[in-house]
Amino acid sequence: MVLSKPDNKHVLKAFDLSGKVAAVTGGARGIGLEVARGLAEAGAHVAIIYSTSKDAPTTAAEIAKTNNVRCQAYQSEVKDSKMIEDTLQEIAKDFGKLDIVVANAGIASHYPAEEYTNEQWKEIIQVNLDGAFYTAQAAARIFKPQGHGNLIFTASVSAILVNVPQKQAAYNASKAGLVQLARCLAVEWVDFCRVNCVSPGFIATDMLSVHPEEWRKQWFSMIPAQRLCDPYELKGAYVFLASDASSYMTGANMVIDGAYTLP
Repeated sequence: MVLSKPDNKHVLKAFDLSGKVAAVTGGARGIGLEVARGLAEAGAHVAIIYSTSKDAPTTAAEIAKTNNVRCQAYQSEVKDSKMIEDTLQEIAKDFGKLDIVVANAGIASHYPAEEYTNEQWKEIIQVNLDGAFYTAQAAARIFKPQGHGNLIFTASVSAILVNVPQKQAAYNASKAGLVQLARCLAVEWVDFCRVNCVSPGFIATDMLSVHPEEWRKQWFSMIPAQRLCDPYELKGAYVFLASDASSYMTGANMVIDGAYTLP
């Protein structure tokens, strides 16, 4: 088993993604959008994969123009294994290759565990865990023949603690499963692919903006940083994991949470 080793280079060059091709699921908004921007800022050509956003093509055009790279939007659905595989294959064909895949698409819901319907439970698992695996599997079918690749999952601090006051057993379970999945794939695919996770804490996205103010006050009381994280504050971590700067790093879970999980 061999983990590919890049040449020793100037440290800033190690972060350079010029000429690389990246795909980001859930890339039209929130964390995924800032990840797409960060990868483009580092020089990568980027495919934004979205499910419902009406602004994705316009967003892709803006990223391309601002960073002088190619950026294109692709509509797909991660919980449909054939659709996401076809999409990644299309991206690899359109761009000539595929070096980096960020499996970022995710959803959340909040119900007492005893009240979950089968449909509510399945919806979370199908997107957050099944969809991430289908994305990873489709990526591996491209990475393995070409002999290299880089897979990054967006997990959550919810994988390693129980959030309060919201009740979200399905979400937490899906993210815990995702972290373990990444570890398994890192070992299985070490010959041709690095696999890592980013686990954000409370991020200022639309996913959090809908919650009651009393929840937000309780979260702030538990976060030593005393604030939410802006999505753009995460993009450097994804660029690091996508680049040669993290060449010996696989199977890791990067927790970025303002020290929320430490007390």
